[in-house]
Amino acid sequence: MSSSPNLAVLTALDTARTQLYHVTAIVIAGMGFFTDAYDLFCISTVSKLLGRLYYYDDRTGKPGKLPPSVNNVVIGVALIGTLMGQLVFGWLGDKLGRKRVYGITLILMVICAIGSGLSFGHSPAAVMTTLCFFRFWLGFGIGGDYPLSATIMSEYANKKTRGAFIAAVFAMQGVGIITAGLVTLTLAAIFKKYYPAPSFHDSPIFSTQPQADYLWRMVLMLGALPALLTFYWRMKMPETARYTAIIEGNAKKAASDMGRVLDIEIDPEQEKIAHFRSNNEYSILSREFIQRHGRHLLGTMSTWFLLDIAFYSQNLAQKDIFPAVHLISPADQVNAVEEVFETAKASFLIALCGTFPGYWFTVALIEKIGRFKIQLIGFLMMSIFMLILGIKYDYLKNHNHGLFLLFYGLTFFFANFGPNSTTFVLPAELFPTRVRSSCHALSAASGKAGAMIGTFVVQGYTLDGKGVKKAMLILAFTNLVGFFCTFLVTETKGRSLEEISGEDGRLEEEKKDEERY
Repeated sequence: MSSSPNLAVLTALDTARTQLYHVTAIVIAGMGFFTDAYDLFCISTVSKLLGRLYYYDDRTGKPGKLPPSVNNVVIGVALIGTLMGQLVFGWLGDKLGRKRVYGITLILMVICAIGSGLSFGHSPAAVMTTLCFFRFWLGFGIGGDYPLSATIMSEYANKKTRGAFIAAVFAMQGVGIITAGLVTLTLAAIFKKYYPAPSFHDSPIFSTQPQADYLWRMVLMLGALPALLTFYWRMKMPETARYTAIIEGNAKKAASDMGRVLDIEIDPEQEKIAHFRSNNEYSILSREFIQRHGRHLLGTMSTWFLLDIAFYSQNLAQKDIFPAVHLISPADQVNAVEEVFETAKASFLIALCGTFPGYWFTVALIEKIGRFKIQLIGFLMMSIFMLILGIKYDYLKNHNHGLFLLFYGLTFFFANFGPNSTTFVLPAELFPTRVRSSCHALSAASGKAGAMIGTFVVQGYTLDGKGVKKAMLILAFTNLVGFFCTFLVTETKGRSLEEISGEDGRLEEEKKDEERY
């Protein structure tokens, strides 16, 4: 069997030793994901406070609580924005270039994180409306970061460590989730000290400190800081050589950019560009794309969709599960700031012990075990632990809180040492350069569609004990379906992007060989 030779600039990227520019790219792209996770998940630590501040009704005899419809919109509107941002920026990343639109996502995230905290007005309707407006556009910016960061990292990395590098970018999401809990915990501790108040049971009116209105605003606005710090460096990154050479057809510029980054001389080989472009001209809607990559796209979209139903249900339902297992005090036994403090503390501990390690286990082992096996293991173990939690929910809730939290934490561990990481990595590797960003965007948008089901449907089951039990059984089933959908994708470790996608002509050569023999 023969194979077409790769471009020298692409070979240089595939075989480059790990060096400073790789680490720099991980940090720059990773800080975007740090911000993404912080902004998406910090809202769950303060949503109960919003209810106390703006929706208290003395006729109920209970602390104020966001109406279910308002709660769903406040939490879910960012997911809607994220889905739309993924599709728009993913498409733009293929049409205009990865770098050209990369800075816009950060600008949106900075402006809208600050705007979320400033949310104007005094009435509940005014505050929630402006909060939702800014969180929608915040999500829109976050959505753009998914396909662009994954694509840039995959096109920068060498083939031996590409999976680990992309997973490391995504692992910054775990740092962001931990930081969201830690920042909220720290600020709540400060407010507790300086603004003490009786519990709701002792004084329904005075249990909600007026100053607490600043607490949730500060938590949301601090999400702008990491994005702001990396904006300059994101703008300094050169366009990826694969986009410059294969899509723009400028091998000389690609060789010059990467030669400067890698500190080596690279032959532009402009005459070979026609070969690569001819193998990369079909669109995502063409029959050729469906024949070559349709199965893989179905696999990446379905697995991400099923994973996010479970992952977002897990995270957003914490505030309802924690009281059920007595990890936080009953609402009427604490004041408003104390409730935020306890919720943030519980979220932080779950993230630190379960969520965070899973991401970095993936980074450490993805090139040894492979994406395919990690995804299978993750889906299967999540399904098993959620099935146990669903079947034994009443016993664990009432008689063994420690075991409940262990199993609950393990579902987070295997989500992240599993499909939550690999569903991000695989779409950045399986598809051709011309449609790589768009295919990643479609896969990620499918995930956010699943996240919305988790937010608007599954989370509704967690409002009482029987509901949590039912939700766990539903999620166990969705994870099992995800296990089987994983067989639609293939292993990508150790191969160049052009070999995986067939851009180097290898697929055509294999077809000819099959016809010949």
